[in-house]
Amino acid sequence: MSRRIALRAFAGAGLLATGALACRSQEPSRSGAVASTGPAASGTAASRTGADRRFGAEWESHARTFMSWPALLRVWSLDLRSVREDIARVARAVAEYEPVVMLARPGQQAAAQKACGSQVEVIPLPVDDLWARDTVPVFVEESGKVVGVDFHFNGWGNKQKHDSDGAVGRSLLPKYRIPRSPAPLVAEGGSFETDGQGTLLVTESSIVNDNRNPGKSRETIEAELKQSLGVKKVIWLAGVRGQDITDAHVDSLVRFAAPGVVLLDKAFPGAPADVWSRSADQARSVLAKATDARGKRLEIIDLPQPDPGRITGTGDDFVSTYANFYVANGAVFMPEFGDKRADDRARGILEEHFPDRDIVPVNIDTVAAGGGGIHCSTHDQPGRPATH
Repeated sequence: MSRRIALRAFAGAGLLATGALACRSQEPSRSGAVASTGPAASGTAASRTGADRRFGAEWESHARTFMSWPALLRVWSLDLRSVREDIARVARAVAEYEPVVMLARPGQQAAAQKACGSQVEVIPLPVDDLWARDTVPVFVEESGKVVGVDFHFNGWGNKQKHDSDGAVGRSLLPKYRIPRSPAPLVAEGGSFETDGQGTLLVTESSIVNDNRNPGKSRETIEAELKQSLGVKKVIWLAGVRGQDITDAHVDSLVRFAAPGVVLLDKAFPGAPADVWSRSADQARSVLAKATDARGKRLEIIDLPQPDPGRITGTGDDFVSTYANFYVANGAVFMPEFGDKRADDRARGILEEHFPDRDIVPVNIDTVAAGGGGIHCSTHDQPGRPATH
């Protein structure tokens, strides 16, 4: 949801010509989306929902971080080697603080292990791409146990074909003896941001959308989110519909830093207004008037973007928001874009709001050029880590 350059045109039967774009890009283009067929009805292990559930905040303790090894040459083309280097760099950095499990296609496991090093556990599991935030089930706590809520990933509204990624929930959860709870709607993990105290931030464009949930009203979807995630209050932001592959996920727009405190993406000063900066302005107006699940008003902190002329990354789809950071045990991982003044400013803001954690900048220029960020590539499982 920050300032980007134009999204590459969709090609063929709703597939992208290049790049994965798990977050979003700057200027409008045609989406080519087709309607989803809705959630699968089978493969369920957990059924209780609602009041017994709690969707924890990212800053709470993690048992591990899940990531996915980029698999497909047809998606990344000549950038496949570079994007794998970025993902390995993130995995090694996070593994200094908590266990990391990398999902890799059988046949690619050895290469992934070599790139990620011995601190990262690489397991064979069919995946298509790196966007673990969207493909791994959303974890909630229920009666003292972890449950994986499967939101039936469908390639962001069938804009890309992801047969293996769509089955990650059914493949992964049994390995960790985590019950699977099929949600009654289609969504992605990057759609949700929570304070861990019952408040959920969502962009309407990413989920009240016929390419995921045809015929469902916002009211119906809100009720289903409350039931599936156990949240009490949903704050709806408009987002941007049909201008990027995700229809504007919230995790590159606004993030909780603590209950009652949000960090909001802000365009580089002097940049011309566009759909993304106007969406951020709309989010600000909503957040300024909103109360959380406890009835408290929100404090809004700007998280300014870097100077587009000073960043080291290139490409039409480059994502330059600092909001796509990842909070792990003892650390916060933020993108480093090469504009030293902006990088230092973002690091200082994160240090102020996460004073008990190390702030770790990581270069992810190829991931960002593909439309994503560190948060898009990581997925936290709540719980106590094993000896690490």
